[in-house]
Amino acid sequence: MVKNLGKTNSIFNNFIAELRDVKVQQDSMRFRRNLERIGEIMAYELSKSLAFEQEEVVSSLGSTIIPVIKEHPVLIPILRAGIPLHKGMLNVFDKSVSGFISAYRKVEKNEKFTIKIEYISCPDLDGKTVVICDPMLATGASIVEAYKALQSYGKPSHFHIISVISSMEGINFIKKQLPMKNITIWTGAIDDELTAKAYIVPGLGDAGDLAYGNKPENH
Repeated sequence: MVKNLGKTNSIFNNFIAELRDVKVQQDSMRFRRNLERIGEIMAYELSKSLAFEQEEVVSSLGSTIIPVIKEHPVLIPILRAGIPLHKGMLNVFDKSVSGFISAYRKVEKNEKFTIKIEYISCPDLDGKTVVICDPMLATGASIVEAYKALQSYGKPSHFHIISVISSMEGINFIKKQLPMKNITIWTGAIDDELTAKAYIVPGLGDAGDLAYGNKPENH
């Protein structure tokens, strides 16, 4: 299942527009904040799909029954670009525990690359709802490798993929590689094109560099 939140007119699209705008991108603090705000909105939308239970709440004047989330999801950003998006999700799911995945592109001499998982810190995922945060879903390879790596930490009940901008190619790759029966992809926009170096067009550029500064080539 793919949910494209950008298809509905809302303030959400203002934040997407600023992320793409080369003039606004010069302000890395605003770039990070926009990713965080998008994470907050996506968390709110995702919360509607979670299990709820009835809870009695007592105020100073009486009591009432309110449906509350039964169990907060496990939040897992892909470092480093996923950190601001994760922060926004954590602002909403403030009782969630978190895991962390470090992944990178290993570039070959022919400029082709493979995705390598370098580090994982993760709680038990058995029976949990898991949310993995990565701003850009380009080829889909990072998500697939992260999904496979997380299998050793338990079998989640549902797996949510949060990306701000996705490519159609990346979404199709995930659909072919992973069991979509228990996976939902949440995105803010779907672009059609990838460059030879697997950057989304029009996309927004390198989200990690824009958020935290340029890294050396081939790192």
